[in-house]
Amino acid sequence: MAHELHHFSMGMWVFFLAWLTSILGCYIGLTCARRARTAIYRQDKRRWTALASVAIGGVGVWLMHFTGMLGFEVPGAIVRYNLGLTLLSVVLAVGATWFGLTVVDADEPWMQWLPDELRLPLGSLIMGLAVGAMHYSGMAAVRVEGTLEQSLPYVLASFAIGIVASFTALWLSLNVDRRAVRFPAAALMGCAVVALHYTGMAGVSVVMDPVATMPEGMAAMTLLFPGFVVGIIVLAATVVLLMAAPSDEDLEREYAIADWMNDVR
Repeated sequence: MAHELHHFSMGMWVFFLAWLTSILGCYIGLTCARRARTAIYRQDKRRWTALASVAIGGVGVWLMHFTGMLGFEVPGAIVRYNLGLTLLSVVLAVGATWFGLTVVDADEPWMQWLPDELRLPLGSLIMGLAVGAMHYSGMAAVRVEGTLEQSLPYVLASFAIGIVASFTALWLSLNVDRRAVRFPAAALMGCAVVALHYTGMAGVSVVMDPVATMPEGMAAMTLLFPGFVVGIIVLAATVVLLMAAPSDEDLEREYAIADWMNDVR
């Protein structure tokens, strides 16, 4: 018989903190993705794409997931997390975002074989499946005194939301230029990521085993605290890089001067 579960055991503030975390990561990630799209040199494109992947995948998706898990509780039971599977979920989140952003980059040499009209659908599909895999690898890291089960309809629905969220993220990365539009876009992405998480969590059930041993692993807060510290450091460093980077106008002047110098020679 399924045991009682709580998803907001610490209050609704966890939900809003998770959403705001996702919005912040997505906003900074979209800003980096725009810089990657407007960069001229290949090394600059790859650098900004990597930063966008860490911001969106690492903070906007992964950190949001484990922030939301702060409210997950099995009354009367201990919940722990396997570190290896948790780290795997980080790799999936960042890697999925990087791959999606790379697929939609028309200038990426190793993707030149892909027709332009297929870039966004294919990138969204693969990125959405990987983001869903991130969520469920994170859930596979959960250790309780029993068995954690997932309802298939909710799993399928969460993967569908992940694909839609990925499509939204990639489309916005290609089309959002103005700063005034970027925040509503990030809020929309945050809503999609949160919807994926809580749709998946709605299908979770736990069957307790009275003779099971005490679960091994890390407590949610022990796991999340260093994650938050690293996330804040990464976002702060990215913001500093964005502020230090030359503006579009400065880059245009530099390129114009370089072209003029080449013509003179």
